Amino acid sequence: MAALGEHACWATRPLLPVVQAWELDAQRWVWALRRSPVKVVFPLGQVVERKPSPGKQPRKAAAEARPCEQRLKSRQVPPSQTPSTEESGLRYDKAFPGDKRLSSVMTVVKSRPFWEKQGKILLEGHRLIADALKAGAVPTVFFFSHLEYIKELPIEKLKGVSLIKVKFEDIKDWSDLVTPQGIMGIFAKPDHVKMTYPETQLPHTLPILLICDNLHDPGNLGTILRSAAGVGCSKVLLTKGCVDAWEPKVLRAGMGAHFQVPIINSLDWEAVPNYLPTDTRVYVADNCGLYTQAQTQMSNKASDYGWVCDRRPLKFHKYEEEEENLESAANKGWLPELEAQSYDSDWTEAPAAVVIGGETSGVSLESLQLAESTGGRRLLIPIVPGVDSLNSAMAASILLFEGKRQLRVRAEHLSRDGSYH
Repeated sequence: MAALGEHACWATRPLLPVVQAWELDAQRWVWALRRSPVKVVFPLGQVVERKPSPGKQPRKAAAEARPCEQRLKSRQVPPSQTPSTEESGLRYDKAFPGDKRLSSVMTVVKSRPFWEKQGKILLEGHRLIADALKAGAVPTVFFFSHLEYIKELPIEKLKGVSLIKVKFEDIKDWSDLVTPQGIMGIFAKPDHVKMTYPETQLPHTLPILLICDNLHDPGNLGTILRSAAGVGCSKVLLTKGCVDAWEPKVLRAGMGAHFQVPIINSLDWEAVPNYLPTDTRVYVADNCGLYTQAQTQMSNKASDYGWVCDRRPLKFHKYEEEEENLESAANKGWLPELEAQSYDSDWTEAPAAVVIGGETSGVSLESLQLAESTGGRRLLIPIVPGVDSLNSAMAASILLFEGKRQLRVRAEHLSRDGSYH
């Protein structure tokens, strides 16, 4: 009976373990399906292949492709996000969020090695851009916040130029102006040979030429260019060692003078005579406060050249240096003996070129040699004793406008004499 009861117990026991095992396996298959497998193998031997949905990639491939996609997106903007818009005959692009064109261009223009290599300059403001276009400067791209800023420019000058409308906040972030004007232009560095200057200034051009020597301060150079344009100089020459005339700070300080007077940049002293008219006399500005000489007699001793930058011993001669050292240097032949005269004495009877040196470096020996070879002199600007020297821009303005005054007085005398006859 015990055996029978044990047999009956086995007969009536339900198959729970089998059912539980089947349920566990089913759950595993469900979890597997949730993980999107490539193949599913069922207990009965059936195999079902699952194709990945379009647009999805395996995790490993997606992870490997993600950095490349991010780099690509950072450099390019999808064409669908930069649609072209045409209005009033102007076709321009609207920059959407993520557009990197403004930042990439500004990075190049504001980095000196890049803009020197690529020959690009940055102009800000409607007036400066308009002056550049009138002078024949070639633009490549304009960034603006309002279309009215573009409409104010000559349309015939905008053919083939990329026009990109951006937010004013983006222009403000990259602008160097205290009050940005909402328009920025990238131009090719102008060539003075291809430039056309205002015709209204041609009758007022004077036979006075300016040579900048060892000028390192951008603000001073920009102010000097403004004075040269205001006087009516025929051209401005910049020797090697000067700051680049097309540097952004010089452009801002120049206030459009770059497009009103021819500027020849980065010249060797051997090439300077090629840009001087025939019979030009070169005068060197002496603004170091030689007050006693201007008031009494004009001396040409070697000690008077304390403001000369000597490149051979590579030092700057000061007044407190011993006179015999300078005189011995003069006897060696490298220091020219150049006579001096007061700045208000007549020095414009022939075409004149004025050399302006930097405040810290002074003028170079090459400028003195050129002045000596052309029969020029030093122009002394008297100042109160104890004052080291004048600002280079101030000295240039004094001499240039004094030259203009002398020419005007001479023209009045000639016209008066002609009326008598």
